[in-house]
Amino acid sequence: MGLYFEEFAGRAPITSRGRTITEADVVTFAGLTGDLVELHTNEEYAKTTRFGRRIVHGALVFGMSIGLSTRTNLLDDTLVAFSNVDKLRFVAPVFIGDTIHIVKRVMECTEVGPAQGKVVFETRVFNQRDELVLVYLDTLVVKRRATTAENGNPT
Repeated sequence: MGLYFEEFAGRAPITSRGRTITEADVVTFAGLTGDLVELHTNEEYAKTTRFGRRIVHGALVFGMSIGLSTRTNLLDDTLVAFSNVDKLRFVAPVFIGDTIHIVKRVMECTEVGPAQGKVVFETRVFNQRDELVLVYLDTLVVKRRATTAENGNPT
């Protein structure tokens, strides 16, 4: 069971497990999205760039960070909606073979009614060398715990 809105205030940062990004991930993402930019798909071209090799699509790294967040089981059965993302910054390149993980820190909790609240996280994505590669603020709508009065019992 995931955490309810009331359980997020003052919570320590949450760290996910790792996920290694493979050649298959990059090829599949390029095919699904049509993002065939040579920096991601052409090794010979990428050798001529400042990176010296292909880099992983930033959007793929962001998408994987959402999946890593899900794997924390932090919001199993309590997530209502993924509301928005702000201040998304790609800080450093990610390469095929890198292993990423996330650290989520609660920044703000706001009640939005008797049944739910909004939690703003700062999500940081790190590679296997603990170098920051991506950072953003994500706002999630989360269920609140039902009070005894709402359940028909006296408070």
